[in-house]
Amino acid sequence: MKKIKHFFSKIYRISLSFKKQEELAWADLKDIHLQAEWKSGIYEKEKCIETSFEISNGVGALFQYFIYEGSFHCRVRLMENFPADLTTDVFVLASHFNNLLSNGVVKIDVNTQSVDYHQKIDLLVPLLYKGEFHHQISRHYNTSNDIYAAFNRLVTEQEAPAIIIADLLNKKENDDRKNS
Repeated sequence: MKKIKHFFSKIYRISLSFKKQEELAWADLKDIHLQAEWKSGIYEKEKCIETSFEISNGVGALFQYFIYEGSFHCRVRLMENFPADLTTDVFVLASHFNNLLSNGVVKIDVNTQSVDYHQKIDLLVPLLYKGEFHHQISRHYNTSNDIYAAFNRLVTEQEAPAIIIADLLNKKENDDRKNS
């Protein structure tokens, strides 16, 4: 009986109008934040939630979660005011990440000299699978940590982007071996 109820719940969710799907997804997203008791700012009109998470020892970042255009968006600014003389290396490192990322994009704004990471998924996925919002938030957060560490290493140690990416890939491979 529980499986039948779950099945009809999914059918109901995908049969809703586009606007109703966004409203339902927005309510689900707010529930996740409230249940997790994260300190968040919830902006109803914009369908935006802002939460601050630590991305490195003592370093916080403002994470933004949006529902618009039929998608769930996760955004974070990872760095501001990077040194202008590192602009080329910043673009090279962002390109390396963008070639590796299957879900999301690293964006560089030369005017504000900032690095952002943006990820989005179609709203149907979290509407059909209850834990998908939380999974995407976790995935975005974990990837943001790696991106922040890489750009921080570029700025503080002025390491070459190719070496930073190679080290990150080796670390991920070693972590995968340990976990399997």
